[in-house]
Amino acid sequence: MALVRCSGVVLTQMSRIQQHCAFSLSASAAAIQKMTRVRVVDNSTLGNTHHHRPPRVIHVYTKNGQGKVGDRVLLAIKGQKKKALIVGHKMPGDRMTPRFDSNNVVLIEDNGNPTGTRIKVPIPSHLRKMEGEYSKLLAIANRAWRPSCWVWIWKKGLRV
Repeated sequence: MALVRCSGVVLTQMSRIQQHCAFSLSASAAAIQKMTRVRVVDNSTLGNTHHHRPPRVIHVYTKNGQGKVGDRVLLAIKGQKKKALIVGHKMPGDRMTPRFDSNNVVLIEDNGNPTGTRIKVPIPSHLRKMEGEYSKLLAIANRAWRPSCWVWIWKKGLRV
């Protein structure tokens, strides 16, 4: 059994490591796939109600089954199936792409229109390249994330 040193104490059991250390022992974050827990970041009625179970992804509409920012997914939320668009995820992406603290999605209807009327978090600016598909979604976003405005968000103390 391997010994682990944490804050000057040698620990031998995994449960004791988790109790005494302030670091995560889980694997690094992967892309959004089936059974991934997500956070709904719009003001739709279904997204704002309290969830006994968090919304989970039950299907990703890509060839490889892994979703990135801008991909559509199918969610199981409060016993219903709803389509959603990924607007942020934990996995580090390409350069100048933000990495969020949680996996964020926006609920959309079958035709691509957003269900809510406001998005609570900044969305990445490279989604503007898909303006034909998601023009209404970009219109209700309160701000877009750009590399130059990251310092402004940090100084204001806003949580991304």
